[in-house]
Amino acid sequence: MKGLLLRLSALDPDAATAVRVIAHFEALLGVAVDATALVRSTAGLAECPAGLELADGRTMRFGPDGMALPGAPGEMSGAVALGPAGRVWLERQGGPGPLDELVLEWMAIAARVLDGAPRRAGAPHVADPALVELVLSEREAVEDRARALRLLGMAPDVPLRVAAAAGGEGDPGVQAVAVLGRSALQGTVRVAGLGPLGVALIQRREGTASPAAELLSVVGGSDAVCGGPRDSVRGVRVGVGAAVAPLEAGASWTQARSALRFAVAGDPVEAVVDHDELGPVALLADIPVERLRAQPEVRALQELAGREAGELNIAALAAFCRTGSLRQAAAGLHLHHSSVAARLAHVEDAMGWRLRDPQDRFRAQLALYARRLSAD
Repeated sequence: MKGLLLRLSALDPDAATAVRVIAHFEALLGVAVDATALVRSTAGLAECPAGLELADGRTMRFGPDGMALPGAPGEMSGAVALGPAGRVWLERQGGPGPLDELVLEWMAIAARVLDGAPRRAGAPHVADPALVELVLSEREAVEDRARALRLLGMAPDVPLRVAAAAGGEGDPGVQAVAVLGRSALQGTVRVAGLGPLGVALIQRREGTASPAAELLSVVGGSDAVCGGPRDSVRGVRVGVGAAVAPLEAGASWTQARSALRFAVAGDPVEAVVDHDELGPVALLADIPVERLRAQPEVRALQELAGREAGELNIAALAAFCRTGSLRQAAAGLHLHHSSVAARLAHVEDAMGWRLRDPQDRFRAQLALYARRLSAD
């Protein structure tokens, strides 16, 4: 399959492999592949037996050597239903591999296309980074940006949003692309890596709704939401820009990178930040980093973070400032409210704040934002 078959079981599950998984199935979807080729290539990709049951009851299995396997499937290490009937699966000894969930998700997309179902609207396309960079550039000529949009298959008259992702283990840019690639983003989606960042261009004809909630379901820190291992999304955070005319994508890109600075990796609410939701708080990003670091309360928060359990205390402070409720903060952190109260008491003693006072809580929230921005 043009050099795209990977030795997943033998390699470290890094983000570059995840991107190649997506590219592999994108290549399959671009040609008139049949069910046999899909299952055979998936088995080779995953280096374990793979199977497909179609809606009409036909079943096929292939081993990683490309040979057909007779009989019923063995113990499935993972499966995805095609609905209303049919399924795809892997039979890996010892349980699922680190990228099996991604392989199965894309195998199911390809199988639905084979079965006559439309391709998932939000299925992302791994795009040429040079074209994406051209679309986002504000220095290039309008006609060049318009041509790049056409080559990416994006409409010239539909509002476009840009999402920027960073962080994760391994190569940050590649990891971010992998996370964007597995997100169930609706609309026309193109993903690429630009330096240390992953980028998604998102168009939705039905409206300009923000993709923040969909992205948060992947990177927001809950195993139950993703339905799989957290390794592939650990440490990833995302910023989302406003909806703009496609030829003004550079403005949304600037906003997405600004919003990214406010995001907190692993936070169930703030791992994804929408620039539109920041309002005037976004102006803090215009303050030079040196001035932010020199602010006394930012320095004090940084010192607090360096103490024993300091980061946990700051997480409790952020949750309380966000919700204004001790019990809601505790629920969001999966702690008892008395534990959160004790952590907040440590913060109040260290900072001289009284967090029940709205003015002090406002100062605390500003100091938290400034601390995040000063980390750049």
